[in-house]
Formats: sequence, structure tokens, C-alpha cells
Amino acid sequence: MPAIGTVDERYQSYNIEMIEVTGGRFWAPYKSQSNAPADTTQPTPGGMPASLYRYRPPVDLSNQQLRKLAAALGPAYVRVSGTWANSTYFQDSDAPAPAKAPTGFNGVLTRKEWRGVLDFAKATNAQLVTSFAISTGVRNSDGVWTPVEAEKILRFTHSSGGHIAAAEMFNEPTFASMGGAPKGYDAAAYGRDFKAFHDYVKKASPTMKILGPGSVGEAGTLGNMANLHMIHSEDMLMAEGPGGLDAFSYHFYGAVSQRCAPDGAPGGISPQDALTDNWLSRTHRDEEYYSALRDKYAPGKPLWLTETAEAACGGDPWAADFIDTFRYLNQLGMLAKLGVKVVMHNTLDASDYALLDETTLTPRPNYWAALLWRRMMGTTVLDAGKSPRPDLYLYAHCLRGHSGGVAVLAINASRTDTLELMLPMLSSRYSLTAHDLMSTSVLLNGAPLQLSASGDLPKLQPAPQHAGAVHLAPASITFFAVPAAGNDACR
Repeated sequence: MPAIGTVDERYQSYNIEMIEVTGGRFWAPYKSQSNAPADTTQPTPGGMPASLYRYRPPVDLSNQQLRKLAAALGPAYVRVSGTWANSTYFQDSDAPAPAKAPTGFNGVLTRKEWRGVLDFAKATNAQLVTSFAISTGVRNSDGVWTPVEAEKILRFTHSSGGHIAAAEMFNEPTFASMGGAPKGYDAAAYGRDFKAFHDYVKKASPTMKILGPGSVGEAGTLGNMANLHMIHSEDMLMAEGPGGLDAFSYHFYGAVSQRCAPDGAPGGISPQDALTDNWLSRTHRDEEYYSALRDKYAPGKPLWLTETAEAACGGDPWAADFIDTFRYLNQLGMLAKLGVKVVMHNTLDASDYALLDETTLTPRPNYWAALLWRRMMGTTVLDAGKSPRPDLYLYAHCLRGHSGGVAVLAINASRTDTLELMLPMLSSRYSLTAHDLMSTSVLLNGAPLQLSASGDLPKLQPAPQHAGAVHLAPASITFFAVPAAGNDACR
């Protein structure tokens, strides 16, 4: 298995939405969506129905259980951004936040809340990624973006001993009008604003990487979006000019959740299709689209996927179930092979697509998958060869912490067939299965994965796997650790 590339040490990362930090109305979980108050006095992105949202108080980032579970995924990047960040005002004093956001903004971020973000990142071995306000409240008399809010946040971050590793100018400029930008915002306005943003950052925080454009929805995976005003990335990249990006970022969702796309609507996905190659390979389609733009307008720059999950608009009801873990791990394996350096899952702990249940902080199947990836898959990507079947997905990396060792990830997406591999030497096996694919319970080598009574992670106990034929159960995901592989690329 020759080496074919590398990923960032913080390749597998996650998002915490800005609206979680400040408190506000985020996607209502399906089990309580019918009870979500339709408070029409609170702004919603793009005029979306208020019933789709539920108020959440500010997340407690000092919660020791949350920190413990997040730290187990470190080192990572934590991205604090999202649509609401585009119009969030920073209260740069220790005075109480105003009852209503100042004119030109829809939310307020306090020093205490941002200090909580900085402390959380430090405690969990995470580097911070964010974006800044671009709403009418930060614009001069000519309508041009100014760093009035970015300057306050950067100054306070630096004075608090924190650091922002990277930032996008703002979240998802492809749908700027939905995200708080001024009416009539277009590619020319973006190019003008980006130049102002770039010039400011290079003076005020030269070590902070500039990511962009952070676009979404252009490769067709979200269905027909012709009814939405879209600013195309190519037009924005042409307007901003060359040399402004340290890394090329994009967002990917393979579908629109049923909140925003009713059953049967274009862009939707059903559990019946969740193990099909058409669904599992959609992440490749978007990567091809955005890597081509990167090659044309920012050649040689690393590619970062800064927001992704099962489906846009908070995920489908089954985004928390084991059936989505096939997408989660296949996406990580596939994008690492394709050269993507960082993948940030949305979210850590909010809504149906979160890694953790937001109320109980109970790990969901994707969290356990993330934990195994973190412990097994190193930064050197290997060529696992061609799979003998279209429903068997094979990936390999150097085994983390073992010189010469190899980790193999085998995903059997067949619901009915037991598949076979040949491994030439003794390995340790970690097989994820579930009694019911539509369940939040997952088994490791047949035993339930769950926290201890005190909230500690269990020991992930492997099963010995003898050399020779290896059988993969239907609808199963298996990591193999081969510490004695002797792979020269992994020394």
C-alpha cells in the first residue's frame, strides 16, 4: 500500500454554531418540532418559517462532560460560525448584553460567551476557526464592509491569550441574501468586500489563515435551487482576484432535510437509499466541482471542507442513527484519498445531525465512529487498492502511533451479503454493527458502546483477527489495526 497523500493532523473536526454560543433559535429537533413556538418576532434566515426553529439558551462550554467527549476527538479544529454569525454583534464590554441587537444585527455575542469559546478550545486541544459579521451594521456609507466587528473580536481574542487559526470572511456567500447580506448583494460586492477583509487581516492578524469562499450547493447535490438567488463561486473568485486565500474552503450537504424539502421533493433522501453508492458517492461530486475551481483560481492551496453533515437544515430524523455512520466514515475515507486536508462535521452537539445528543450529551453512532477514526487513522493516506465490489468501500492510512503500522477501514454497505477480504497477517479488529440500522445504539464487536455510570468513555476493546480470510457482516463497518505491517511509508 503506497502512500498517496497526507491530511492535516486535525483532519477530523467539528462545528459549534454561533447561535449555540449566543443562544437563539436553531433547528428544532423532530421529536419536539411540533411544540416549537412560532415566535415571529425573532429573525430567521431567509424568512424561513419560525416553526422550524426552537430557542436554545447559550451552550455551557464549561460543561466537563462536553469537554471530556470533545477532547477525546482532539487534536481538532472547532469552527464557530454558521448563518447566524453573519449578523452577530460583539458586545465588547463586560456590561450586560442589550435586550435587542443594535440596528444592522440580529444577535449579540458577549465577552463572557466568546471567552467560553476560547477556554473550550484550549481545554479540548482544538484550534479555533470562525467567520465575521457582514450585515448592514458593519458597512460604511458606501455600503462597503468594514472591520468594525472583526477588529473587536480579534483584539479581545488576542488580549485573552487566545488565537484564531483560520477564518472565512462570512458563512456561505453563495446564498448571501439568506445569510444577512444587504439587499442586492452580488459577486462584485463580494470581491470588493473580500479585498477589504484580506487587507485588514494581513495587518491585524497575519498568522490567521484566510479561508474561502466557503460556498455550498453548486454541484447539484441539493437538487433544484433555481428559485433561490445564488452567487456563483467562480464569479466571486474572479471578483476577488488571485492570491487572497491560504486555503480553499467549501461546504457540502448531500441533501436538504425534510424540514426544508418535504418527502419526495428534489434534494431529499430516504433511509432506503442511505447505503446506496448514489448517496455515498455524492461527496465526491462536490469535491470534484470545488477542487476544479481551486485548481483554476487558487492553484496549490489546500482544500478544506468546513461544514458537512447528513443533510442541510439540521439533518433528517435518521441523521442520529447508525445508518448515517456509513456516510460519515465513507466521506472521511474518500475525501482523504482525494486530497482534502480538513473535514468539519456539523455539529458537535446541536440538532439531529450532531455527534452528541444536545440534552443528555450521550454519544451517537457517528461519535463512536469519530473516536475510532481518531485513534486509528494517521495522517498518511495509503492506496488500499480497487474494491472488488461497488458496495465494499476500502480505505487505509498509516496506523496512528505505530511506526510501520497500517489501519484499514472496510465498509460493507450491502444489507444482505457477507463479504470477504484477505489480510496477510494478524490484526486487531473493531467492527461496528447495530441490531437496527435506524437506532442510536451501536455495537463494537457485538458489545454495546456506552459511557460508564460516571460518564467516562469505555475501553475500545478489539477482537484478534487471524491472517487469511476476513468476513464482513452485512451493513457493517470494520477497522483493522495491523501494527506489524512493516509499511515503509509509515515509518
